Amino acid sequence: MPPALRIYNLRFEYPAHDGEAPWRLNIPSLEVAPAEQVLLSAGSGRGKSTLLSLIAGIMDPQAGTIEVAGTAVHTLRGHKRDLFRGRHIGMIFQTFNLLTGFSALENVMAALMFSEQPAHDHKRKASELLTSLGIERHNALVDRLSVGQQQRVAVARAVACDPVLVLADEPTASLDPENSANAMQLIQDACRAKNAALLCVSHDPTMADRFPRRERLDALQSAIHNPQSAIA
Repeated sequence: MPPALRIYNLRFEYPAHDGEAPWRLNIPSLEVAPAEQVLLSAGSGRGKSTLLSLIAGIMDPQAGTIEVAGTAVHTLRGHKRDLFRGRHIGMIFQTFNLLTGFSALENVMAALMFSEQPAHDHKRKASELLTSLGIERHNALVDRLSVGQQQRVAVARAVACDPVLVLADEPTASLDPENSANAMQLIQDACRAKNAALLCVSHDPTMADRFPRRERLDALQSAIHNPQSAIA
């Protein structure tokens, strides 16, 4: 099996602004094995969210290659890239990015639209997944759920299509310490159940003991960007 994630010679740059030097992200190599769980740590403004957006194909690098399950993400264009992302990459955001005005069930079913499963199975699978993650009010609007319940819906959405790779961007930043630990356990268990690799980026030092492999973003880079830049 190819690695869940393989990055080599990645270079991304934001242009100079207001007299500051350009902000650069340079990663010669990073590989995540199938089902492996990796914590990537860095301080605020050091490029964690930018890197995840590059991996997901939301942004394009100036140079280098990013492969997910052996496919070079940035060689795909338009709807082909969107479809690949929807089927192979799960994403958990700090602010969840759920579809407000829609139910928990509808949020997960929206993710399943990218899957290869027949449409008539989507409601059943979404319902089963929500139940397995402790959500009983499937038809409740997500904006009426607690923060903890919203995160469970976000996790369900991220793993609904049986992704190869799950990207988690500061997934516990808005939670208190007790709920933070519970949320990370939920995310890690869900990824194990789906046999999905997990790349979690965070500046929270309490995360370290949860991951057998830990990397620092600045150690991966071949060049240090301008420390005055404030890029998330």
